[in-house]
Amino acid sequence: MDGDREEQRAWALLLRTPGINRERVAQALQSVASAAELVRASDATLARLGIPDHARLALRTPDAVALDADLEWLDAPGHHLLPLTSTHFPPLLANTTGAPAALYVRGSTEALSTPQLAMVGSRNPTASGRETAFEFAAHLARCGLTITSGLAEGIDGASHRGALAAGGLTIAVCGTGLDRVYPEQHAELARAIAASGALVSEFPPRTPPRKEYFPQRNRIISGLSLGTLVVEAARQSGSLITARFASEQGREVFAIPGSIHSPLSRGCHRLLRDGAKLVEEADDILSELKIPLTAAAAALGTAPSKQPAHPAERLDKEYEILLDALGFDALGVDALIERSGLKPDAVASMLLILELRGLVEARPGGRYCRSPTRR
Repeated sequence: MDGDREEQRAWALLLRTPGINRERVAQALQSVASAAELVRASDATLARLGIPDHARLALRTPDAVALDADLEWLDAPGHHLLPLTSTHFPPLLANTTGAPAALYVRGSTEALSTPQLAMVGSRNPTASGRETAFEFAAHLARCGLTITSGLAEGIDGASHRGALAAGGLTIAVCGTGLDRVYPEQHAELARAIAASGALVSEFPPRTPPRKEYFPQRNRIISGLSLGTLVVEAARQSGSLITARFASEQGREVFAIPGSIHSPLSRGCHRLLRDGAKLVEEADDILSELKIPLTAAAAALGTAPSKQPAHPAERLDKEYEILLDALGFDALGVDALIERSGLKPDAVASMLLILELRGLVEARPGGRYCRSPTRR
């Protein structure tokens, strides 16, 4: 984490404080200089900053043993705490309602800002569904997309494995603390994911698996991603929660159709009736997301390099409109949407592509500015 030990401890405390969310912390940090100053503030100051009663009580009576254990976990190599003020906090997630104030990460923090596709589905898929998830994930990972899922059995696990088999990146968002792996049989898979990609959680270490945490983590899976692909899902599948979050966040929702006789097709068919994009092959997703991947990048399994566009290369009109709206000051996504008149889901995707091409730079707090090469 950026900053000193006191600041790190302050963020760890905020993550353990009920009633603290990203919006409240962001608002408070407009009046105080740091998280450390925030947690040291008087009760009257905290009340004035909009911190609710039960949260103020928790800040006044912290669990020192738990905080020391959190910091001990963070001392291990590859363990990180990313607050919303960090330049590594994923910008797409930062621009979603209900985003966490900070994230625990095991692995690469840089992976969180790569272009991602969420892949979710049944924990008990058919053999065909498992194979489809693996093959789609492998192809899309070779084309430069990071595959993001929830480390669950079934479609989640097959998606992670497909991305790893292709030599690509994959991210697992967990519904527990990162000192444990759930389900336990995915311990080896979790190690492989962390070795090149990342394990992510909003929950502090030693948080056990609880039923209510897994729907909660789904908003992070969709919030990190340009779109969500549902491979197989029953009518009441939890993966439909992820798809709903994606839709609410202005992200694309994709679904693979199946047999009308299969219960595991009904969730996908419901999504398609509700407006999800029908997917028959992996390239349908790349086309819909308007990701300009070259044939060479797809063949080599590499993402587009983050290099400035060639001076002679012309941008599509919508990209030029977005750059003109951006101007030379750092702006949030909402301001860019208002200035440009473009659709919210298009702006989120376009900003990431422009960043990959070296034309814009992400700033803390989900803001963007033009890169020096464009000024």
